[in-house]
Amino acid sequence: MGQLCCKGIPACWINGWLAAVGATVLDRRLRLHWTEGDNLAVLSAHGCDPVDALVESWPNEDLLNDLPIAETWQGAGVLQRQVSIDSFRHRVQVGRNHHHSWTLSSTLTDLSVDKDGKVSHAPFDPAGPGTVKWLHHRLCKIHKHVKQPSAERIRTSLAGCAHRVQNNGLGFDQTRLGSLADDTARFVDPVVEVMAFFGLALLPMRGDGTDDQLASRTAGNGGHQRGWRKLPGHQKGRRFHWPAWGQPLNADGIDALLDVWNPYQKSRWLSFGVHAAWRSAEYMRENQNDPTRAYGAERL
Repeated sequence: MGQLCCKGIPACWINGWLAAVGATVLDRRLRLHWTEGDNLAVLSAHGCDPVDALVESWPNEDLLNDLPIAETWQGAGVLQRQVSIDSFRHRVQVGRNHHHSWTLSSTLTDLSVDKDGKVSHAPFDPAGPGTVKWLHHRLCKIHKHVKQPSAERIRTSLAGCAHRVQNNGLGFDQTRLGSLADDTARFVDPVVEVMAFFGLALLPMRGDGTDDQLASRTAGNGGHQRGWRKLPGHQKGRRFHWPAWGQPLNADGIDALLDVWNPYQKSRWLSFGVHAAWRSAEYMRENQNDPTRAYGAERL
């Protein structure tokens, strides 16, 4: 078995966690677990080097252009930031059997609408700055820096040694932000950003399980993304919760673990192999007009 400890993607870094999970989605041969103590990602695979596996399975431009969340796709209308229910349903009908149909179900849901009757976006689909307001646009923009990364390029990213590029990335990594004291540029690691996008495959949007879905949609509270939970004793607002586990799991195994693991039933963590967990801490914007979105982490 080939195995690689990834010092550059610790579990306490939300984009690092998503990237490690995304690696198992990109290549189904890969398995993921986390070291105890420093909680670093460990990728493993039978019969091959995990880095070589990622090089082989790295998405190209044709794959990204064929994702169902592209602005224009297979004649299924135009998908922009504000998406009507009819537009969403049409896109879902056309893309239902597509291999990456999850790009729709992990970013949008028609089980919750805003005050203008548009479908709700997932927390991991934040609005972008300026004209770059769609997650697919941001993905394609950052992918241009790593269209065909070499094994060495991926390895240095997993080790945390790669040079970052000036880019906003997917738009939710707190480490891309500079100091509030000055107007510094934003930098991200494009390898990590692309892998993190594919980690969203295991985080679908769903309804809230109420009988009256219409009332739930009208109230704008009928959808939530997997992993985003209300804090105990709080009725409003959700935070993302994620675990670190000790047994090597492929994408299906991680999917199953996320189904059964409850961050607030700590007495059961060990039975699922979980030894640490975190919840998101939202970036505190300077004012209401500040469009910046980012998430840090709090250890549970």
